[in-house]
Amino acid sequence: MAPPQAALDFVDFVNASPTPYHACALAAARLEKAGFSKIKERDPWASILRPGGKYYLTRNGSSIVAFAIGKKWRPGSPVAMVGAHTDSPCLRIKPVSKKGNAGFLQVGVETYGGGIWHSWFDRDLSIAGRVLVRDGQGNFVQKLIKVGKPLLRIPTLAIHLDRSSSFDPNKENELFPIAGLASAELNKSGQAAGNGEEEKTTQGEEEKGGEGGGAKDDFEPLKAMTERHHPHILDVIASHAEVGVSDVVDFELVLYDTQAACVGGLNDEFVFSARLDNLNMTYCAVEGLVASVRKADALDNDATVRLVTCFDHEEIGSTSAQGAGSNLLPAVLRRLSVLPAGRNDAASDASYDAVVDAAGSPPQGDESTAFEQTLARSFLVSADMAHSVHPNYAGKYEASHQPAMNGGPVLKVNANQRYATNSPGIVLLQECARHADVPLQLFVVRNDSPCGSTIGPMLSAKLGVRTLDLGNPQLSMHSIRETGGSRDVEHAIRLFESFYETYGELEAKFFVD
Repeated sequence: MAPPQAALDFVDFVNASPTPYHACALAAARLEKAGFSKIKERDPWASILRPGGKYYLTRNGSSIVAFAIGKKWRPGSPVAMVGAHTDSPCLRIKPVSKKGNAGFLQVGVETYGGGIWHSWFDRDLSIAGRVLVRDGQGNFVQKLIKVGKPLLRIPTLAIHLDRSSSFDPNKENELFPIAGLASAELNKSGQAAGNGEEEKTTQGEEEKGGEGGGAKDDFEPLKAMTERHHPHILDVIASHAEVGVSDVVDFELVLYDTQAACVGGLNDEFVFSARLDNLNMTYCAVEGLVASVRKADALDNDATVRLVTCFDHEEIGSTSAQGAGSNLLPAVLRRLSVLPAGRNDAASDASYDAVVDAAGSPPQGDESTAFEQTLARSFLVSADMAHSVHPNYAGKYEASHQPAMNGGPVLKVNANQRYATNSPGIVLLQECARHADVPLQLFVVRNDSPCGSTIGPMLSAKLGVRTLDLGNPQLSMHSIRETGGSRDVEHAIRLFESFYETYGELEAKFFVD
């Protein structure tokens, strides 16, 4: 049996997305291919957005929001939302990363999120992320890089030197990757001096001389990048950014495993991959939205907005300008809630523009409470990966709630509101799943076990929007290498597609005041 096509497509997506910046760029490309237009938060929307239109925006290049507006939209109508996140636990290169010991070049890294750090040892690692460079016009621009060659490795200590049964490395002292040998760096420095680079630097220092400190343009508030990072590392970064080393101003780079994700198992039932949590749900949410508007008339009789939002920084608490705890989603919903009503097919763009006043705002009236009405009518599916039962540790799971791989998305329930799921939400998603012929599963943690959380409770409390938490089941969550079900990719896409298509009809049928 051939592997599911959706799983193969996801593998391509995750392989090309070692960072949230890459994931957002790839999601944006997929959306544009599906007819979505890019808009900016800083621009007015009232003269741009149209019922029947499809749009997306990004913030910080690491969070993305996309939406399609039903042609029968009116101010205060519902928004059907799926929320995910683009980040995963990783090791991030420090602002001053130049380190070395015992003849080795090492790179200083900082832990991001709650990773299973011992899984990062003895892996072929490289670097990826965004680089801020000078563009030659006095501007600073972002460039994404992904170095395919393995550059770094965190070696374990040989068993002959440590026979302890546990492995709990110190994250500050024992997590430094090696990048090369110091002799190579010395050779590079010698070559630079032989080429006159040292004399050039000295001459520059002399030109600064005098009591006044020299020309203002020569002043550097921070130490030079070549002092903060190994020159060989900077050469690689500059080469992949297609600029000179002197044009590299700053960067945000992380380590990633160069081993590609793949479909595996005896019957291609698994996806072996990094970053399943949570690029699996990011991919499925975006694809579900795209699938729901693929037909030319998909939005003709829809009074809702179909929206997907994928945030950065969930793994570290979501408290940032581009996290779920920010104003990103509330601001987008507020602006959408007052969008003027849709036109009749016979109406022209001019007649539509007539309902927008000279200030670019919709006419006043009930629109003064449109935002609150929209929130009360909307629903959020918080999509974050779930735990599959582990065959070697089945006792860690509540006996009646052991999600199976490829058994469909898992509805996550917690009495202490670590997840936002409740009965009305379960009824809604069950109807969506029935319509799409998608199996669902239920999960609660044992009473004697801690429970993780998601963006669901946070956004539910912030917005007052009905919310449900779900995710595809996986093993080894937060490891550098995780395992998911290949058929669950298609399950989630179909479920989200059904949610977007049917929410407008179902919304009034399960309302509990």
